[in-house]
Amino acid sequence: MLSENLARVAEFAVPGEDFDAGAFLEQVLTVDRPDWRPRVSRALELGPDAVLHDPDGAWLVRLIAQGFYASSRGWAMVGWEPRRTEPFETPLTITPRSELADTYDCVVIGSGAGGGAAAQVLAESGRSVLVVETGSYPTTESLSRDHLRNPRSSSGLPAPTDPDPHGRPRVAIIDDEPRRVLPPDNGWGNNAFTVGGGTRVYGAQAWRFVPHDFTMATTYGVPDGSGLADWPITYDDLEPYYSLAEQRFGVSGGGVDPWHPPRSLPMPPLPRTATAERLAAAAERLGWGTLDVPLLINSVDYQGRSGCMRCAQCVGFACPVEAKAGTHNTALPGALATGLCTLVTETTAERLVTDSTGRVTGVSLVADGWRRTVQCAEVVIAAGATETPRLLLNSAHDGEPAGLGNNQDQVGRYLQAHVYAGAVGLFEDEVVDLVGPGVSIATCDFRHGNEGIVGGGMLANEFVPTPAATYDYLTSAGLIPAAGVAGKQAMQQEARRMMRVVGPIQEVTSAESRVRVDPGVVDRFGNPVAVISGSIHPEDARAQEYMSSKAREWLVEAGATRTALNGLGTTRQASVGQHQAGSCRMGDDPARSVTDPYGRIWGHDNVRIVDASVHVTNGGVNPVLTVLASALRISHHLVG
Repeated sequence: MLSENLARVAEFAVPGEDFDAGAFLEQVLTVDRPDWRPRVSRALELGPDAVLHDPDGAWLVRLIAQGFYASSRGWAMVGWEPRRTEPFETPLTITPRSELADTYDCVVIGSGAGGGAAAQVLAESGRSVLVVETGSYPTTESLSRDHLRNPRSSSGLPAPTDPDPHGRPRVAIIDDEPRRVLPPDNGWGNNAFTVGGGTRVYGAQAWRFVPHDFTMATTYGVPDGSGLADWPITYDDLEPYYSLAEQRFGVSGGGVDPWHPPRSLPMPPLPRTATAERLAAAAERLGWGTLDVPLLINSVDYQGRSGCMRCAQCVGFACPVEAKAGTHNTALPGALATGLCTLVTETTAERLVTDSTGRVTGVSLVADGWRRTVQCAEVVIAAGATETPRLLLNSAHDGEPAGLGNNQDQVGRYLQAHVYAGAVGLFEDEVVDLVGPGVSIATCDFRHGNEGIVGGGMLANEFVPTPAATYDYLTSAGLIPAAGVAGKQAMQQEARRMMRVVGPIQEVTSAESRVRVDPGVVDRFGNPVAVISGSIHPEDARAQEYMSSKAREWLVEAGATRTALNGLGTTRQASVGQHQAGSCRMGDDPARSVTDPYGRIWGHDNVRIVDASVHVTNGGVNPVLTVLASALRISHHLVG
C-alpha cells in the first residue's frame, strides 16, 4: 500500500515523468537520512489526496520534486545543462596521524579562510606548524556534481563537506524549544568542514567592510536590547591587509563602492552577463550606482591557476578548474612548500591543554579510535564562530571553570551571521543565460545612510541557480504551484524567466544570541555539543524589509512582471550559518570581549583567534575578505 501511495505522490509531484522516486527515497533513507524514515512513512500513509494539506506530506512532495529536478531528466525539462570539463585536483600532502610529531611551534585549528591564511604566514616565518582539519579533502569531482547534496541545497541531505552527518549533533533553541539537529538541518549553522573550509565551495564574493562598519555604535547609537559596539580597530588598521589579501589570493572586479576609498584589484572583472546589463540599465534609470562584484575568482590566469570557465555550477560546488581561490589552492600549498607545515585531516581538536599555572601548552586531538595531545608554544584557532567558542568552553580547567577565556561570561555571546534581503522576479522573456558564476553586478548605495535604518547592505544579482534551487525559490515565494500538472508546466515555463536580487544586511545582534555547550548531549567522541540560542533583533527585521523593497524596486524597473520578497517568517532562532561571526569578539576591555585587538584571548598571550568569531559587527556584505585580512594582520603581529 505504501509503495502504491509513493507512486501516486511521485506522479502528483512531477506528473508524467519517468522518475524512480522509490530508488531516490531508498538512497535518502538508507544512506543520507535514516532518521527521516518515520516522517516519510507517516506522509505516505496520508494518501495523495491529503498530502499537500499536511506539513509532512507537503515536505515529501517537495523532496521528491527536488530529487527530480536534480536529475538529468529534470535538467533537460527546464533547459539547464552544466558545462563539463575534466576536473583539476590541487595536490596536497596530508600526513597520517601516526606520523605527527610530539611538539610544534604552533597548532592551527581549522584550515579555512582564517586558518589557511595564518598557517602560511606562520610557516613562512620559520615556525613548525600543524594544521588540524576536522573534515577530509574530497575530490573536486565529488564536490561538483550533486545538486542536492551540497552546502547550498535546501534539501536537508548531507554534503561531502558535512562534518560526520550523524555523529555531530547540536542543540538549536527554536521558538524557545530545544531541538537536536544535524549538520544538514535548519538551526545547525553549517559551514563546509573540509580542507579549505568554506572557501572550497563558496561563492567567493570579496567585499571589504567600510569605515562605518567599524564604528556602528558611534554612527547609529545602540538600539535597545542590542549588543551593537564599535570595533577596537579601524578601517585604516585593516586596509593594508585587505590589499595584501587581494593580491595574495587574487580578486577580480571593478567599479567604486561609494562607502570606502577606491581600490586597485589585481584582475579585471569577469564580463557582465546579459542579466547584469539589464540590471545596470534599470539602476541607471533609478539613479543608483552599480559596480562589478569583486570576486575571489580569476577572470584571467593568475598565479598559476586558470581563469574562470563561466560554468553554471559555482556557489556550493568546487571549481573544476580551480579558478576560485580557496586556501586549499593558495595558502595551504604555500605553507606546505616551506617544509615546515604539516596538515592532518579527519582529526578534531577537542580541548586546549593547560599546565598548573593555566597557561596553554598543547592541544588534545581526537579521531575514530585515536586520541593524542600535541604540545605547542602557540595556538591559533580558526574553527568558526560556533566551534571556536565550543572548543574554549570545553577547555575549562581549575583556573577557568566556566571555560578557557570565559571568566567574564563573554565566550559565545553576540553570535551573528547575515539575514538576507532580496526579491525574486519573473519576466516575460528568458533572462537566465546559464553563464556563470552568475553574480555580476551590485549596488552598494544602501550599505549606510538609510533614514531610520541601522546600517543596511549590498544587493546583487544571484548566482546561476540549479533547477532544484529554482524550484525551491519559485515555490517558496508562491510564484508557481509546488506540484501537479500546473506546477510542472510552470517550471518549464518560468525556470529561465526568473531573476533574483539578494544581499546580506548588517545585524546588530544581542548578548542573548550565543553559543553554549550542553554536557547532556555529546558528539561521537563524548564531548559536549554546541547549543545555539537567541534570535534576530527587531532592527534587523526592519533593515531586511527595507532592503528587500529595494531589491523588488530594482527587479520591477528591469521588467519583472511578478515579484515576491524574501521573508523572515515568524520562527524565533539565532542567525547562524555560512557567514557566522561574532561569538568571540575582539575589544579593548576584557569585561566586554574575548580577545584583544590582535586576536589574543585575554589572559592567554599564546592563544589567538583568526576566524570571524572576533568580528564585532559583520558588515552588510559577505565577510570572507575581512576574515582573510584580519587573519593576515593577527598572524603578522604574532610573528613580529
